[in-house]
Amino acid sequence: MLPRAAHLLGLQLSLACGCWTSGCQEMKSSPDFSLLGDYFLSGLFPLHDNCPEIRRKPEVTLCDRPNSFNGHGYHLFQAMRLAVEEINNSTSLLPNVTLGYELYDVCSESSNVYATLRILTLRGTQHITLQGNLPQYSPKAVAMIGPDTTNHAATAAALLGPFLVPLLLEQIQRDTLLFNDNGDPLSGYDIIAWDWSGPEWTFRVIGASTWPPVQLDINKTQIQWPGGKGQVPKSECSEDCLEGHRRVVMGAHHCCFRCVPCEAGTFLNESDFYRCQPCRREEWAPQGSSTCLPRTLVVFTWRDPISWVLLAANTLLLLLLAGTAGLFAWHLDTPVVRSAGGSLCFLMLGSLAVGSCSLYFFFGVPSLLTCLLRLAPFFFGFTVFLSCLTSRSFQLVFIFKFSTKVPGLYHAWVQNHGAGFFVGLSSAAQLLICLTWLVVWTPLPAREYQRFPQLVLLECTKANSLGFILAFAYSGLLSICAFAWSYLGKDLPENYNEAKCVTFSLLLNFVSWITYFTLASIYQGKYLPAVNVLAILSSLCSGFSGYFLPKCYVILCRPDLNNTEHFQASIQDYTRRWGST
Repeated sequence: MLPRAAHLLGLQLSLACGCWTSGCQEMKSSPDFSLLGDYFLSGLFPLHDNCPEIRRKPEVTLCDRPNSFNGHGYHLFQAMRLAVEEINNSTSLLPNVTLGYELYDVCSESSNVYATLRILTLRGTQHITLQGNLPQYSPKAVAMIGPDTTNHAATAAALLGPFLVPLLLEQIQRDTLLFNDNGDPLSGYDIIAWDWSGPEWTFRVIGASTWPPVQLDINKTQIQWPGGKGQVPKSECSEDCLEGHRRVVMGAHHCCFRCVPCEAGTFLNESDFYRCQPCRREEWAPQGSSTCLPRTLVVFTWRDPISWVLLAANTLLLLLLAGTAGLFAWHLDTPVVRSAGGSLCFLMLGSLAVGSCSLYFFFGVPSLLTCLLRLAPFFFGFTVFLSCLTSRSFQLVFIFKFSTKVPGLYHAWVQNHGAGFFVGLSSAAQLLICLTWLVVWTPLPAREYQRFPQLVLLECTKANSLGFILAFAYSGLLSICAFAWSYLGKDLPENYNEAKCVTFSLLLNFVSWITYFTLASIYQGKYLPAVNVLAILSSLCSGFSGYFLPKCYVILCRPDLNNTEHFQASIQDYTRRWGST
């Protein structure tokens, strides 16, 4: 009783709302919307589209609005009319029985409720009489077709359920009808199609089904397909996607989708049209690809033309260093070599050679050994060179400007071998930094996959680690010290005045490394090691040319200046000028 009471209560509320909003006025019927007959069928079709709007009170939506015609609902409407007319015109389907219909426009939920209530009214009245035995209730319609949407159908089913209204005609079954053992009527039927080629809709017979025996005949030439030319339209929502494009489902059906190209680095596997598969690490794929391609291994090889230029320049530098060492050894007792530092010059030339040899480890496929020997030997060798240069510049300035003012400090510097002590201490500090760098932040050979999607870069890891920064910062500090002491000696005797050449070489060193770091911040490709080699080569060449080339020029081209008398005259001239000031 509880479900029945709930249905009755809902029905009464629906009736009350319907009568309150519309005044229970009789729905006006057109000849196209109704047909008299022995039995009535009801059809609920959306002949107009729903118009969502803000409601401030319950009311029935007016369906007949401008520009709201629903072609799909109109087709359903005409299909039911045709079916009823064909049954009534047949002498075998329902003999001696005439079907009638009432069709309703259900453009909204409110009109759907109102139409359903109209179906439940007693025949010949506009009222619904509530009875205790609902299965015995006889509404005007014996069956209902529609609505065509889930929401409207659920509402209609909730109202019709208590009254047991069916798509099965109980009253019609009381008439005499003949069926075979399978429940099929003992006759056939025509297959008809709409013909919309003219100004009005007509129907044509395109085939027939007869039995026994079961036989289906269709004249395909009589079928008029949309688009003309007799082509059968494809029964699919969306066309197949291009290669490398995945399907993105639009709505609830997998046959309706849009095509989206696979992202770079992914491809479309034929086993799954809805998801792009990622390529393996050693492979890559452009956007919209159906397969993956192998990545290209990129390494700074010996065979590259840029490598030949850099190797030739570095080899020439090594030859110049070796030749300079031989020249200085041959003229070791001359004033030029002694003023340059004597035996200390060989340490400076050797340290530059160590840094130059490290450049050969930048070429070819990186290994653990080449990664260890790329940068650390250069920083250590260049630090030794800068330490010697700083010590000698400081010593010259101290001798000519401060030895007479602080003789005790000068004698302590000379007796305790201050120059050698400074060079050893400074070099040991850089050696400790480099060893810590190689142990803690060990550069290892690795493959880099992130910078370029189609390339695999073979390089050394941790190239800009904290150890590299400390080693570079220490060398930079020594460069500044050497620059400062060389600049202070700009007014020393001519044979000892190297301020211009040394200053220029150190400025070139600064510029080369600033250029390298600038390029490294915006470029991370195959030729970054070449830029690194060029920066190191520039530092080595600037140090060699700024300090040793002027002395080689005097030894080879101006032997008249490489004698004791000339140096003594230069010192005496400086002493007179210093004393006069």
